[in-house]
Amino acid sequence: MSKLDLTHGGFYKHFNSKEELLVEAIAKAFDETESRFTEAVSKAKPGTELKTLIEYYLSLEHCSNSADGCPMAALASEISRFPRAVRAEIDRAIKRRVKRVAGLLPGATEKERERNCMALLSGLIGTVSVARAVVDPEVRKAVLDASKAFYIKSFCN
Repeated sequence: MSKLDLTHGGFYKHFNSKEELLVEAIAKAFDETESRFTEAVSKAKPGTELKTLIEYYLSLEHCSNSADGCPMAALASEISRFPRAVRAEIDRAIKRRVKRVAGLLPGATEKERERNCMALLSGLIGTVSVARAVVDPEVRKAVLDASKAFYIKSFCN
């Protein structure tokens, strides 16, 4: 706040509570991430959108950029301690992402595609969380590459 020549009081007057501020920040982070995913997928050749999304999400670039990357991967270990209203916003964001991505996944019904999407998204988030936790860049790359190959084989063929 001081870098912007603003006071904390002036800033917090825009929000009824710190919790409300966190809800807004989480919503914005998910929206920004969604925009980056949409941009990456929009450049894909028809029929390769899901593969492109997996490759983008499990890239070294995304893994190395936790500040601008997926908020779920960045916050996964902390989310259970967030206030209920913040977790509810995360629920809404996940549901929106599933609705947007599920159509790219295999499955005979919408419910099956959504179930597959939940499994895929959970795996992608877990992979990035593990890859970010390791120190050795070769191990990080191996974690990302192994998962990338698995999810592409499982969901794109």
